Amino acid sequence: MIQIRLNEKTIMVDDGLTLAMLAKQRRPGADVLILNGFPAEDDTQINDGDAVFLIKRGEQPNEEELEWLMASRHTPGVHGRLKGACVGIAGVGGLGSAVAVALARVGVGRLVIADFDLVEPSNLNRQQYFIDQLGMFKVDALDDNLRRINPYVRVERHQLLLTPENIPVIFAPCTIVVEAFDRADMKAMLVDSLLSSLAGVTVVAASGVAGYGSNNDITTRRVSRRLYLVGDSVSEAGPGSGLMAPRVAIAAGHQANQVVRIILGEE
Repeated sequence: MIQIRLNEKTIMVDDGLTLAMLAKQRRPGADVLILNGFPAEDDTQINDGDAVFLIKRGEQPNEEELEWLMASRHTPGVHGRLKGACVGIAGVGGLGSAVAVALARVGVGRLVIADFDLVEPSNLNRQQYFIDQLGMFKVDALDDNLRRINPYVRVERHQLLLTPENIPVIFAPCTIVVEAFDRADMKAMLVDSLLSSLAGVTVVAASGVAGYGSNNDITTRRVSRRLYLVGDSVSEAGPGSGLMAPRVAIAAGHQANQVVRIILGEE
């Protein structure tokens, strides 16, 4: 007999079992077989100390099971720090909605999202919304989408226009805030308000993400101890240089990854 973890429970099983044999005994109908955090073939032999997860395709894992799957991918220490983090996102258009999706996928435990706008047809070329969400408030539509990705992430949504007066209140629980506005004046107002009123907050801002210029011109640089800037600092949206999904996604990926690095102490 050997000892294994099956769907987060410690059990004893016969030595020499394959994943297919275990599934037939313990979870008939399971067709997604995960061994030590990674998909495996059904003829893979199970060894003492292995962690096995058996799922029926289309079946939603409970919170404990999903956590185990994410921890297996990230390592428990990384997952624990991500789960314990609270990140704010100011503006959930092209950058903000993509950053939110990325952070929900990696398991950030709490997101505070703020935007006053509605989903419009012109948003669909680059923002993480669907055609049947046209006319919805962006924070509500994004909340729906995030729950389909990770139903256990805590999403606090604020449907309003951010101002110097409400920013310190809305983002008070956060240690990191992502600036994801389109307008330069709103970007400056948000960064100034956050850095002056919330001493414990680090800001990950963006500037210069329009058009279809070189991927490698998008960079992340540390401007000051509590401010990072993503983009090429040149490519402003305008005639002939609109905001396009590929380059916006690159910048959003930079922002999301910088958030993860800050959470994990890899600043």
